[in-house]
Amino acid sequence: MEKKKILVVDDEPDVTELVAYHLKAKGFHVETLNDATASISKARTYQPELVILDIMMPHLSGIQICRILRADPKLAKVPIIFLTAKAEAHDRIEGLESGADDYLSKPFSPKELVLRVESILRRVSSPKEAAAARLHIGDILLDSETHRVTVRGELLELTATEFKLLRLLMERQGRVQTREHLLLNVWNYSTEIETRTVDTHVRRLREKLGAEAGWVETIRGVGYRIADKKLPA
Repeated sequence: MEKKKILVVDDEPDVTELVAYHLKAKGFHVETLNDATASISKARTYQPELVILDIMMPHLSGIQICRILRADPKLAKVPIIFLTAKAEAHDRIEGLESGADDYLSKPFSPKELVLRVESILRRVSSPKEAAAARLHIGDILLDSETHRVTVRGELLELTATEFKLLRLLMERQGRVQTREHLLLNVWNYSTEIETRTVDTHVRRLREKLGAEAGWVETIRGVGYRIADKKLPA
């Protein structure tokens, strides 16, 4: 079986050496960089199956690198894990909103990092059920192929996270989605994180949906669902 390739970018050599040591011990092929400015060209030539990024780096932050990778057609779907000293809830939200798949705060457990890497790679490589490319509820039209959402023909400016959240809710119309389930399936985050992260994103999504916000129903103490019929705003 071919080794999975992982790119680790952190301006601290001690961190990249530690991460590389534990990943290589698990059979991964690992390349490391301590220069953030070289990370984009390296990613394009190396074509990793997963990228681990620090956020606070000179000249180019991990958030900026993540957004550049997400804009590159050949790297847009490569999983990204942030490994950073920025541990506040709003930092995690910003990191996940920028397109990252997971977020681990320093100081970190190398064993936990390896487990998260393995979990994400398993999820990415496992066969998925075919999902409808176009979802239509009320005046909301979501097109997965073009990554566009329109309401009454007007294009909505959604973040990547808001798009994933709306798509999951629309795919499972009528079924309640717990906050924990949404964290796992939208943010790919299975460990402790503020559940108000979900509430914040749902609130923003409702604001953008405007007159169609009534489709998103709150199930008090549990989570959210797309209702079978639109509720009064």
